[in-house]
Amino acid sequence: MAEFSHLDADGRARMVDVGHKPVQARTALAEGMVHCAPATVAALRDRTLPKGDVLTVAKIAGIQAAKRTDELIPLCHSLPLDGVEMRFTLREAGVFIEAEVRTQARTGVEMEALTAVCVAALTVYDMCKAVDKGMVIGDVRLVRKIKE
Repeated sequence: MAEFSHLDADGRARMVDVGHKPVQARTALAEGMVHCAPATVAALRDRTLPKGDVLTVAKIAGIQAAKRTDELIPLCHSLPLDGVEMRFTLREAGVFIEAEVRTQARTGVEMEALTAVCVAALTVYDMCKAVDKGMVIGDVRLVRKIKE
């Protein structure tokens, strides 16, 4: 089994020292899905939900979450983000969410992309829960990470 980098020699949690790594361009893409009823998808498409423009609010929430990931995940490094792109696609089964995050840093932005998707999905859920009690958030995953 490979050594777990977030544990010291005594098995205690620690933040990994990345000071020796070179600064590189890094990109991560994550995705997820909010499964919801067809009527909810239609209301999202028509922007007729009681709480307003759900996808715009979810986009802002995802961007904000990416920027604050180090405050939410205890051992994450603070990263200067160059860009966060949030994309939402309405599908028959719900809302498909993608987050692409870019930085110039010593460590990757996978957690920022995953956090952006999760918080955007939670925002969709929160803003639609009054009209759809059966929503399910799922299928959250890292699609790719690139360092150049």
